Amino acid sequence: MRFQTPLIPATLLKRYKRFLADIRLADGREVTAHCPNPGSMMGMSDAGLKVWVEPNDDPKKKLKYGLRLIEVGTAMVVVDTGIANKVVKEALCAGLVSSLTGDVRAEVPYGDNSRVDFLIENDRAKTWVEVKSVTLSRQTGLAEFPDSKTLRGTKHLGELVKRVQAGDRAVMLYLVSRDDCTHFAPAADIDPAYAAAEHAAIQAGVEIIVRQIQVSPQEVVLAPQAIARL
Repeated sequence: MRFQTPLIPATLLKRYKRFLADIRLADGREVTAHCPNPGSMMGMSDAGLKVWVEPNDDPKKKLKYGLRLIEVGTAMVVVDTGIANKVVKEALCAGLVSSLTGDVRAEVPYGDNSRVDFLIENDRAKTWVEVKSVTLSRQTGLAEFPDSKTLRGTKHLGELVKRVQAGDRAVMLYLVSRDDCTHFAPAADIDPAYAAAEHAAIQAGVEIIVRQIQVSPQEVVLAPQAIARL
């Protein structure tokens, strides 16, 4: 996925009210940018971090900059959680995930007033795929999810279990949205209920796939290698 508008560097001043971030542009101007991340952004909201923002000239948008990437130490991290589904969709449609091939549809209604991220159909089965963007890393090389309690994420695991019980295939795909991790584990201390639900889902037959991105200020794409789940 290539960014439609070239990203420009800036400095993070503060993130607040979940979806707002004050930044300082290279010319010294201080502006407010849209922060498209509903999570806690643990470890990614310290003042002074270098960020990459996407400018826009849309008169309908109140905020003229959107936060897309942030540099944490040597890592480049995707802040915009909406990018994960775009990257995964491109990869699925291009056949880059060998275990997930077929006709791909996005945002298909299912379960209790939910929409699955992707439904993949072929002559063998229906595969229901939920995607989670993973940005938290508290130990070198280890990616974790979630970074805050997520009732919605727990609900999605339950919906996937129901799909397996109905005879379909179901997958939770964790996209590690940073380029410095080699392993993944659930953050059980942050959300024990989610970790328990994930364990139960695995026991019920839900598959876990963990993949990583390759990221630059120009594009975000799926990395070729998978990541091990601990």
